[in-house]
Amino acid sequence: MNGIAYQLEPLRGLDGLTTRVQEAPTPGPHQVVVRVRATSLERRDLMLIAGTYPVKARPGVVPLVDGVGEVIAVGPEVARAALGDRVMSTYFVGWNEGPQTQELSSQQYGATHDGWLATYVVLEKDSVVQVPPHLTDAEAASLTCAGLVAWAGVTKPVPVGPGDTVLTVGTGPVGLFAVQHAKVLGARVISITSSPDKGERLRKLGADEVIDRNEIPDWEQAVLGLTGGLGAQVVVEAVGMLTLPKSLAATAYNGQVSLIGAFPAPAGRPAGDPLGGKYIALRRVAVGSRTDLELMNRTWSEHEVRPVIDRVFPFEEAVDAYRYFEDGDPFGKVVISIP
Repeated sequence: MNGIAYQLEPLRGLDGLTTRVQEAPTPGPHQVVVRVRATSLERRDLMLIAGTYPVKARPGVVPLVDGVGEVIAVGPEVARAALGDRVMSTYFVGWNEGPQTQELSSQQYGATHDGWLATYVVLEKDSVVQVPPHLTDAEAASLTCAGLVAWAGVTKPVPVGPGDTVLTVGTGPVGLFAVQHAKVLGARVISITSSPDKGERLRKLGADEVIDRNEIPDWEQAVLGLTGGLGAQVVVEAVGMLTLPKSLAATAYNGQVSLIGAFPAPAGRPAGDPLGGKYIALRRVAVGSRTDLELMNRTWSEHEVRPVIDRVFPFEEAVDAYRYFEDGDPFGKVVISIP
């Protein structure tokens, strides 16, 4: 049965997001065909439209990398999935385990390979990952990018645990996932936000202390005060270069800043030495491998953690979902449901 797929023409704004008829795919020997049920948006999806993401979108590609659906066909060489399985995919098409390489990073669903904003998606067999069974479709469609990159931020190279303080900077999906991951692992969490309303939501999500940057512009000093002058062992920096100097100042000696994802080049560079003479591991985190994703899913299943969903749009309103994601200041994931 034919379906509908959105396709992306970069550098045309949302006018470059159009639909076409999608024929029901036939899997190759090493492929899986999934009937999509839900997908969700990431910051990288806006960057792909604008042409500012490090990996360029293939003209006509089906966008979006987060998604969930039901396996409806499998190739003869596939052992990781069976008909009827509820699955998601990895972010990178071929990064299954071990170190990341530039070559592995260059192949991504929703950018170089067709993604999830369609009736059907074709996955390479090693990209298929089983979904935590306690999650709804909207929740399961929220984990692949923001969920996993936040997981890498608090678990690589060594997972945080009791006795550690994690500082989260930013209240987008990555920041929210980082709060949830850190609390599941037993760490103390301090979160930076921009409003009392978001602060209250962060506390309900598990943050132990919340600092409103509008009330306390020198929030890095407040973090040092809350940690007895020591700073946070791990900082999940999900805003970028504008807040990085403060994040570095709030990091403990021999601590680590996990700088999340790709960012457009800043207008200017901060003056001076942002490290302040301290030895700090600054890791630029780029999501994770299939092994990382499966470990995260097992942890979430064990603790029955659920992601924060801001709003769910119907499939025919996908362009409105993009617009809301960009301009609406969502708190949590923006999901598109596919009938």
